[in-house]
Amino acid sequence: MTKTVFAAAAATLLLAGAASAQTAPAPAEDHSAHAGHAPAAARPTIESSIEALVADPATKTVMDKHLPGLADHPAYGQFKGMTLRQVAPFSQGHITDAVIAAIDADLKALPAA
Repeated sequence: MTKTVFAAAAATLLLAGAASAQTAPAPAEDHSAHAGHAPAAARPTIESSIEALVADPATKTVMDKHLPGLADHPAYGQFKGMTLRQVAPFSQGHITDAVIAAIDADLKALPAA
């Protein structure tokens, strides 16, 4: 059923032209780190793209818990650059504020990367 929901969401995205969603600019680079001591990469957050959430093994586990099969969806390539909040209106009620809040809570509970 989840795959059907995401198929409908992806089709709606394509029809609405939302597949070309804008992304936030990259944060400014931190030059304060000493040579050889680059800051550790932070884990993706609820504001990250779906692709970033699926790429990190720990956050993918959270995504699979709440939205199983999302990364295997046939239209994944069309919505992977979007955030969950951006895809939610097209999910026919499957990505709700409650689901997003639950994912956010689980992401925040993960140990630092």
